[in-house]
Amino acid sequence: MHGKGRMVMKEPGIQVADVDRVIRYRERGIIGQAPQVKTSVLVPLLQDEDGQLSVLFTKRSLSLRRQPGEISFPGGHREASDVDDAATALRETSEELGLDPADISYIGALDVLVAWSGLLVYPHVGVLTRPAAIHPNPAEVAEVFTVPLHTLLNTQPAVYDVSLQPQPPQDFPYHLVVGGKGYQWRTTKVRQYFYTFGEHVVWGLTARILTHFLDVLRAAHLGEA
Repeated sequence: MHGKGRMVMKEPGIQVADVDRVIRYRERGIIGQAPQVKTSVLVPLLQDEDGQLSVLFTKRSLSLRRQPGEISFPGGHREASDVDDAATALRETSEELGLDPADISYIGALDVLVAWSGLLVYPHVGVLTRPAAIHPNPAEVAEVFTVPLHTLLNTQPAVYDVSLQPQPPQDFPYHLVVGGKGYQWRTTKVRQYFYTFGEHVVWGLTARILTHFLDVLRAAHLGEA
């Protein structure tokens, strides 16, 4: 109908109930983090006959595409069959160390590490109950070694702060940014820890997880003389 007295019918827009239905029950994530960059690791503990604990580290196989020869904790990316991130850590540890899953006693989770590279790392702690059964998969692990937990708690790593500066592409639209090419980008610092045990150097994400694990124990006054 045109002219005077015309009735305008409005299309129903998005209602509060619509937004509520979408937002209220969704699982919370982290902006910018894609599911494929989630990974889990296990901080593996061993206990000797005297009850003394050690932490097991792996040296990555030299044939691996990423970080060959570096020291790490067993772990890897989550697979569809993993019920949660703890299951990923246990499965990867079992595969890398040639252990039966029953030979790993799960303890609990540490804090999630958000790496500057975009990687989300879910660290966990567990005990390897049959050390004699460890047979590392040579395709993934070149060797394993242990360090007494008491030694770790009394070791201070070398610490370096690395600055990360954004580098926009050549076609970056500076004309849309207040300040243009003079915009003051915020510099991010990433703290790097280095632990040296004989010929082995632990650094990077493994060292950050190790430091967090040790700090959690120290906060509970474990390992104090």
